[in-house]
Amino acid sequence: MNDTTPTTTQEYRSGFVAVVGRPNVGKSTLINALIGTQVAIASSRPETTRKAIRGILTTPHAQMVLLDTPGIHRPRTLLGQRLNDVVDESLSEVDGIAFLLPADQEIGAGDRRILSRLRSQFWKGPWPHEGGETADRDATGTSSHGDAQAAAKSEQQGRWSIPVVAIVTKIDTLSRPKLVAKLIEIDTFADFTAMVPVSALEDDNLTEVRDVLLGNLPEGPQMYPEDQVSEERPGDQIAELVRGAFLEELDDELPHSLAVVVDDIESPRDRTQAGLADDGKTHVMVSIYVERDSQKPIIIGHRAEHLVQVKKKLRTAVNRIVGAKAKLELHVKVAKEWQSDPKQLERLGF
Repeated sequence: MNDTTPTTTQEYRSGFVAVVGRPNVGKSTLINALIGTQVAIASSRPETTRKAIRGILTTPHAQMVLLDTPGIHRPRTLLGQRLNDVVDESLSEVDGIAFLLPADQEIGAGDRRILSRLRSQFWKGPWPHEGGETADRDATGTSSHGDAQAAAKSEQQGRWSIPVVAIVTKIDTLSRPKLVAKLIEIDTFADFTAMVPVSALEDDNLTEVRDVLLGNLPEGPQMYPEDQVSEERPGDQIAELVRGAFLEELDDELPHSLAVVVDDIESPRDRTQAGLADDGKTHVMVSIYVERDSQKPIIIGHRAEHLVQVKKKLRTAVNRIVGAKAKLELHVKVAKEWQSDPKQLERLGF
């Protein structure tokens, strides 16, 4: 818990903030950095997050629940459509938006698609760039036509119904002159409530991001105990950790064919009552699903090396989640073409 006062007044503030952006712009990395511990998978792979994971940040004067949403994208499978539905559901209940835009990439069609969605849901009144809108901007983010004075005038007639803050990520990848140019580009992209540059990996300007997001929350009560950092159940937390570990372990071999479900968490007492051997450990039973039989050996690895590495990597984290010494039992299974099968998706929690 950070003791820095987030607001200029002493009224308690609380609310939900959706973290949105294209795939692989650093949403999970930023949330983990703000919370101070891993509550979401942070991977170099796009479209890693599949659920609206909630991380909870508590200070003496505010509490913010961060929703790590799947990246908004054009769906290619039923799973992709379900992920976009998760985003829609998340946006329906929030008090603020953190719109992540990477400093090392041009503003593109995906960013314009997100802005259009936010505009349709949260912008009240005339749009500042009516007639040109975001689709008519060129690669620099500037309007290809339109009068600056007219835009300034129309800005006074419209507003966001909730704060929409632009978070410019990965600023450590740019020189200062290029960063200044990028900030100007993003500033002309939309009439954001605020704009904050940050490098979560370098811990650069994280405090400013936190203070701006907290300062824009409405007044409200504390919703969760101050030591709680996630709303995810232990089984869901472990499933996400296992999936993230395999994504990193397997490089580019299985991009999105992987699903993980924790089937059971058996305490020593549970095992004794079931007539099983008690080794003093909590057993976590995990099923890892792939889409084809040929993918099973990729997951397992030569002499089960991938299973061994994942168990070793997650030992401490799983012990912490279950509150005891734990033993991961990983079982690889096949669910044929599960990403496009409604029944399989339902069974796997999507």
